[in-house]
Amino acid sequence: MTLIKEPDHGTPARPGEATVAVEIDGTEVLVPEGTSVMRAASEAGIDIPRLCATDSLEAFGSCRLCLVDIDGRKGTPASCTTPVTPGMKVRTQTPRLAGLRRGVMELYISDHPLDCLTCPANGDCELQDMAGVVGLREVRYGFDGENHLDEPTDSSNPYFDFDASKCISCSRCVRACSEVQGTFALTIEGRGFASKVAAGAGGSFMESDCVSCGACVQACPTSTLQERSVVELGMPTRSVVTTCAYCGVGCSFKAELRGDEVVRMVPYKDGGANEGHSCVKGRFAFGYASHPDRQLKPMLRERITDPWREVGWEEAIGHVARRMLDIQARHGAGAIGGITSSRCTNEEVYAVQKMVRAAFGNNNVDTCARVCHSPTGYGLKQTYGTSAGTQDFKSVAKADVILVIGANPTDGHPVFASRMKRRLRQGARLIVADPRRIDLVRSPHVEAAHHLQLAPGTNVALVNALAHVVVTEGLVDRAFVAERCEDFEAWERFIARPEHSPEAVAGTTGVPAEELRAAARLYAGAPNAAIYYGLGVTEHSQGSTMVMGMANLAMATGNIGREGVGVNPLRGQNNVQGSCDMGSFPHELPGYRHVSDDAVRSVFETLWGRTLQSEPGLRIPNMFDSAVEGTFRALFVHGEDIAQSDPNTRHVTAALSAMELVVVQDLFLNETSKFAHVFLPGTSFLEKDGTFTNAERRINRVRPVMAPRTGKHEWQIVCEIAQAMGYPMKWDDASQIMDEIAMTTPTFAGVSFGKLDRVGSVQWPCNDTAPEGTPIMHVDGFVRGRGRFVETVYVPTEERSTRKFPLILTTGRILSQYNVGAQTRRTGNVAWHPEDVLELHPHDAEVRGIRDGDTVALASRVGETSLRARIDDRMPVGVVYTTFHHPATGANVVTTEHSDWATNCPEYKVTAVQVALKRPPAAEPAATGPVAAGER
Repeated sequence: MTLIKEPDHGTPARPGEATVAVEIDGTEVLVPEGTSVMRAASEAGIDIPRLCATDSLEAFGSCRLCLVDIDGRKGTPASCTTPVTPGMKVRTQTPRLAGLRRGVMELYISDHPLDCLTCPANGDCELQDMAGVVGLREVRYGFDGENHLDEPTDSSNPYFDFDASKCISCSRCVRACSEVQGTFALTIEGRGFASKVAAGAGGSFMESDCVSCGACVQACPTSTLQERSVVELGMPTRSVVTTCAYCGVGCSFKAELRGDEVVRMVPYKDGGANEGHSCVKGRFAFGYASHPDRQLKPMLRERITDPWREVGWEEAIGHVARRMLDIQARHGAGAIGGITSSRCTNEEVYAVQKMVRAAFGNNNVDTCARVCHSPTGYGLKQTYGTSAGTQDFKSVAKADVILVIGANPTDGHPVFASRMKRRLRQGARLIVADPRRIDLVRSPHVEAAHHLQLAPGTNVALVNALAHVVVTEGLVDRAFVAERCEDFEAWERFIARPEHSPEAVAGTTGVPAEELRAAARLYAGAPNAAIYYGLGVTEHSQGSTMVMGMANLAMATGNIGREGVGVNPLRGQNNVQGSCDMGSFPHELPGYRHVSDDAVRSVFETLWGRTLQSEPGLRIPNMFDSAVEGTFRALFVHGEDIAQSDPNTRHVTAALSAMELVVVQDLFLNETSKFAHVFLPGTSFLEKDGTFTNAERRINRVRPVMAPRTGKHEWQIVCEIAQAMGYPMKWDDASQIMDEIAMTTPTFAGVSFGKLDRVGSVQWPCNDTAPEGTPIMHVDGFVRGRGRFVETVYVPTEERSTRKFPLILTTGRILSQYNVGAQTRRTGNVAWHPEDVLELHPHDAEVRGIRDGDTVALASRVGETSLRARIDDRMPVGVVYTTFHHPATGANVVTTEHSDWATNCPEYKVTAVQVALKRPPAAEPAATGPVAAGER
């Protein structure tokens, strides 16, 4: 495969029908109103020279290379900033234009290093290309006198350099930072000859607000901003389009390689989720795939205290199968089970749940969604009839009011956050409900109309109060409700009760009643209002109740079934939606169909040739409890580090220690592998062949850029274990697994690798009714028929602050790190976040004698850990916050077993704790490397 070069039309496309006819160099072209002359020419196959223009940014008109002649107009206007008009006649090539362009290019080259042959961008430099296009052969001005050739290089960023001597001050990087990313970290400092790009207030990139999304690097037309990987490895020679394996946004990338070595990841302009944008993780943090810590061979040991022994695949697979069958024979059919991974492909997940159901002979399969978004599946299925969000990401561009609840998009879902911020800068209003003052509350050119700084654990009281205002102030969309919904009258009586009023819940939530009323009126009164939420909603004892509460609110105001509205979960991991879709829950077969449904079960029984259990199996918490009790004896853990990610670590490790056989399949030896008897090496996303499904139900292809370094695909390993256990399970390639998924799962009926390769991506449902997929759900009716209003009773969590544990701990993520950090800690991202820290309000720090940077003890009723303190007034008094990216800290040592009433999703967001000064910072040096102690 060759290097993929995506077309660049110079300026963005304009919406609407192509109704304006113009003639360019004798060629007539029809384009939408507002289209630039430059883009119209490009769409007609006519390239106009340019340097400051690119179709991801609005026209700027600074380089003066794109001059054209237009009949009836004086001068030579810039084609990038000149819109077409009906009947316009344009000439792009005349002797006068050629002379002007050469003169402009001479000025650029006279102040630019003449090092093309040794420059890392040689062959991929627009300045070099344009010099050739305009026919420049010599520079009349010489290279003497004042210039910028001795300007320094900023190498502070771990991934790219800024070589100021090569900068042409085109402002593309500055505009990319503001228009695409929305961070506004870069600016042009000075005027005229003294103009130069500056990061922040003239400091380095690392000292500025730069978030290293790569938009500036992507936009730069020279090698001023250049990836170090390109400098070290050389320009790539081939590309493979694949999908990022970090968060649930699901960005498409061109993996650009030189031989079999990945040189860089370039965001793909045709990616449905990201449209050419990226974040620091997807753009730069791919080096973990080739990190020396990767384990590439299977390993066995009899006891977890024994050293590991490397073995061949045949021995490892045979050992797993024999031990599973032996344990099952001695302890019963339900004594073994598996956990699927939201980091793996749909095809791999489907294979694991099939192995558990057909080869293990039970429904003891669960997924990491149990500990993050299982309440989303339950709550949205109860109200709307399907276990997924309602919109595509593009929909936010039509929202007039955006309500963000329990999510921090700029850290957790940064590419979507950039979309959202773009809409907010255009005038949409924002409501943020979060205990912390997250960045979205106030950042450059974005400020929330309302920050509902609620107490952790009071989400349901808050959403009920919002709905109370809607009902009691006549803000219900009664036409929508009458036509589309059921059970409204009972819910209306329930929600109108005085105990749900903002005044009544103010003491519980901590949100002033008038602030809450104003937010409710803003949401309900908007032409289009959208809800986006995250783990701050689901990881509570009432997570499922809260999801249903948001669904009620959206239905009551008619904000369902069109662009700019909806109830939208921001999924955490790259394939958490897909892992749920594929039947990873113990009570559901693929497509969210209950195992007790005889008709559904018969479809799989006929195809798989096995009788399936009609009773749900064990959830992850049940597996742990049963292991401690002695009835659950063996576990296959596929790509999840449950010993670090799951709550109440002491209980998890006790369960793992009690089992006779723990099989871990992963890239690296992790916290869970410390309790494993078998380690099976996994594949990185660069080696996988399959699909991921993102938070907007978008099914994206994951294409291998190299063969599996372990010698086997993960689905092949699963098949071979099943076969060794006596069940014939085999596919020739991953496309056949998707064909089986489509054959058995109605929402995927129209999906195939061939279709995805043709159209790029589709959003399920994709079937005969919707052959091109479904960007917006519930347009003409809900999946369940009529939307169902559900009474959402607020039940306070059992986890309460006490005199012994007077603070409430809530947890979350940070931009540079991902989940348990196994991937990002093995990259340059540790430059931003080398350790987990505890954020606390200045008042809470002062009364405990804690200074910024002190090492503190964080204790709950189930455990204790140590970490550094960061004093920050964005925390409310009485609430502390930390991340869980580093096993050295082990934040889940202190989180408890409290969980959602419907799904057992852990209540990570509410843990009663005490914080105390432990010892001064000098006594405990910070972690300096990408791998925390004890990880190897």
